[in-house]
Amino acid sequence: MRLTLTLLLFITVLGGCTAIDTLGESVSGITDYFSGGEDNADPPSVLVEYDPEIQVDIIWKKSVGVGADGKSLRLIPVIGSEKILAADSEGVVQARSLTTGDLLWETETGAPFSGGPGLGNGTVILGSSDAEVVALNIETGAVLWKSAVSSEVLSVPVVAKGIVVVRTTDGAVIALDEKTGGKRWSYENPVPALSVRGTGSPLIVEDNLISGYDNGKLMALRLVDGKYVWETSIAIPKGRSEIERLVDLDVDPIAINGVIYVASYQGGIAAISEVDGDVLWRNETISSHSGLTNDYRYLYLADSQSHVLQLDQRSGASLWKQQDLHQRKLTAPAVYENYVVAGDLEGYVHWLSSTDGRQLGRIQVTDGAIDAQPIVVDNVIYVYAKDGTLAALKVR
Repeated sequence: MRLTLTLLLFITVLGGCTAIDTLGESVSGITDYFSGGEDNADPPSVLVEYDPEIQVDIIWKKSVGVGADGKSLRLIPVIGSEKILAADSEGVVQARSLTTGDLLWETETGAPFSGGPGLGNGTVILGSSDAEVVALNIETGAVLWKSAVSSEVLSVPVVAKGIVVVRTTDGAVIALDEKTGGKRWSYENPVPALSVRGTGSPLIVEDNLISGYDNGKLMALRLVDGKYVWETSIAIPKGRSEIERLVDLDVDPIAINGVIYVASYQGGIAAISEVDGDVLWRNETISSHSGLTNDYRYLYLADSQSHVLQLDQRSGASLWKQQDLHQRKLTAPAVYENYVVAGDLEGYVHWLSSTDGRQLGRIQVTDGAIDAQPIVVDNVIYVYAKDGTLAALKVR
């Protein structure tokens, strides 16, 4: 701990912007991040055998290069044009059949991808650690254009109305032309001296772009020109140390019927009016950096201790909490039928009941960690692990 505090003090004095990779949470993970050692202050729960209520089959399993190659990136598969697309950290992009996993095309760009892919109108958009945005043709994989941005892209690019929007690690929001890659506009927001590594992807709602920042604020900009619309404070920094005051909004916001929901690291979860940014409710007891999902009435998320929660959309009240997967570094959950599904640090995918959170079944896809949110299409779950394993799963 003395080493941790000394290093943090040293970094603060230097005045640099430091990103904490949330391999561990708060202080329990800082030592591991800076020293490279293993921190066992709060180890992950050992999986306990139980009588499964469902059986899960692997329909197909393939490899996408080296995956994230052990790095903390936002490489998340996406589904479009009846295919699933995924990329690795060495510049490989693949398109595969949803039903068989067969390779439809592969492109080796040489770019160290760190965020994406995102989908546009016939385009596949990715960001790189070398501060570059790359666009490919979704049908052939041909490179359409490359565009330089201000710094590393650690969020999934979003596309709407011919505009590509990316978030960069220096706090900038940058809009590019989808056809040419030319810069349309940019908006800069200062990044705190200490922050959790990562940036949430922007959310496009009607004509506005909604984005969360490392200072705990949620902001709306006009999509067409980046002009300020509104901002609101979602998480208020508390505590005396820089670590205690971390309130990053690194979770992708979601919109449901005119309401935006967003969670923050150490700053709670809130519901905000998409029209003017008014806070409708706030639950300050929850800390999360993995992501949110929803069904017709409830919100679901894994908190910073990998406890899975169901919340009421109308009030933010917690209805159940599943704690058996404590500190297993769960992904943001996916929801379909009566299931809540999440991957973990050892390549397991867990099915929980959306009724009460009990464990229904699990399957190990790979030995590598899964940190990308599972995708659901036609009751098939698609998962992508950090070692490059891409798989399709289905309940029997």
